[in-house]
Amino acid sequence: MDRVTIQQREIPPHLWGPLWEDVDLAASGEKIPALLEEHGYVLLRQVLANHEVLAARREVLMRLGDVGEVREPVMRGIGSGKSSRPKPEEDQGQFWTSVNRGPALRQVTHGPVLRELMSRVFQSEARPHDLMYLRPMPPSATTSLHYDYPFFAGFVEPIYTAWIPLGDVPLSEGPLVVVEKSHEFDDLLDPLRALDFSGNHENDTVQSAAYAAQNQSHPIDLCAERKVRLLSTNYQAGDLVIFSGFLMHGALDNNSAVGRVRLSCDLRFQKASESFEDRRYFGEQPQGSQGGGYADMRGAQPLFAD
Repeated sequence: MDRVTIQQREIPPHLWGPLWEDVDLAASGEKIPALLEEHGYVLLRQVLANHEVLAARREVLMRLGDVGEVREPVMRGIGSGKSSRPKPEEDQGQFWTSVNRGPALRQVTHGPVLRELMSRVFQSEARPHDLMYLRPMPPSATTSLHYDYPFFAGFVEPIYTAWIPLGDVPLSEGPLVVVEKSHEFDDLLDPLRALDFSGNHENDTVQSAAYAAQNQSHPIDLCAERKVRLLSTNYQAGDLVIFSGFLMHGALDNNSAVGRVRLSCDLRFQKASESFEDRRYFGEQPQGSQGGGYADMRGAQPLFAD
């Protein structure tokens, strides 16, 4: 197996495992809600149109190529180590906003295929958030463990995340990782459920709730203490992971041997019949959790420092 680490530590074999999957799950659909309840996530293989996912990948990488962050041929996604991208404070996030609104990308994230799949999850018509999160992860980058619930709580429940690899993402290149049975960690989840996020969804509040307790220990130590495993897989273009706001997740380290930028995106869905008054995530100019919209996102920063 390729080198797989999380926060610069090798994952011991007994604390590592594959995501659960069922080859018939996407075809049936009826089992998805029950399996989300059981596992906190479902992995659906090859349910998104491959050509649409690759078109979205090309669209994004061409924009990153335009600012010198990936080399030709751009579809390989090899980082250049340099950038001519404006910083978000210089262009008010206009560059990153335009990348996130690319038509090929939005066809994947907000098109009929994903909307229909998510409607199966809710057993009711689903609506995506207008705000989405595009995540290019250069080599050596990672994402700390967290719960999504604090970010999206306070208006509508339940909300589910759809995580989409934009191209093939092997384990060595830093894909999504989840903590087994973490949707059952009531000692961590009960304090989150007790917070009134409708009364206080300031960024400092939600960031602390999502990340603080979950990162008091290194992820490997956390799993060892709780006798659970870190779960991930080799993802392919067309795959989809759906999970609840109460599943602890993050990313493995990007240890790409060729310097490839890992590319994925994620967005949230709710029932279409529920309120969409949360200005953080809906509207022509959604504000995001920090108030600055796309300009505040980590992906808005140049991939490589000067």
